[in-house]
Amino acid sequence: MVGGGKAAAPLLGPPPAGAPPAPLQVPALPPAAGSHPRAGPCHGETESAADKRAHHNALERKRRDHIKDSFHSLRDSVPSLQGEKASRAQILDKATEYIQYMRRKNHTHQQDIDDLKRQNALLEQQVRALEKARSSAQLQANYPSSDNSLYTNPKGSAISAFDGGSDSSSDSEPEEPQSRKKLRMEAS
Repeated sequence: MVGGGKAAAPLLGPPPAGAPPAPLQVPALPPAAGSHPRAGPCHGETESAADKRAHHNALERKRRDHIKDSFHSLRDSVPSLQGEKASRAQILDKATEYIQYMRRKNHTHQQDIDDLKRQNALLEQQVRALEKARSSAQLQANYPSSDNSLYTNPKGSAISAFDGGSDSSSDSEPEEPQSRKKLRMEAS
């Protein structure tokens, strides 16, 4: 038995014969959509409809301001619209045109980069071939078939075969070719 020794009245079906009518029991209603479950007088939080409306209006104003600022930023990013007054539809149209233009321009630049890379590779290949030919020509010049004791260095000055090929002048060229700078390739 619950509370005060009285039996709980059945919710369904007719009351037993001769019994007094049971008090009307109303089931609790679920909370209204969008309301906070703790809101209400029993928790000390009362939020009037006006407060809810004001809060909603503030959020909506903030959302609209964000959209407006975003359109202004987009407008200022498009060169043909900078500083001009334009509708949102015009801003979107011009932004679309500008994006397509920039994509075409990027594609053209990428093709130019690829062409330059191919040209660079061919030129490096030619440089290696010329260096190889030069070194073989220098070997032939340093070891001629005649038995002369004097040779000429790449500058054309005479050197002795017994001094190791060094020139007495201080401005002699280094025998090793200077290293070439490599073009740094960046992934795009």
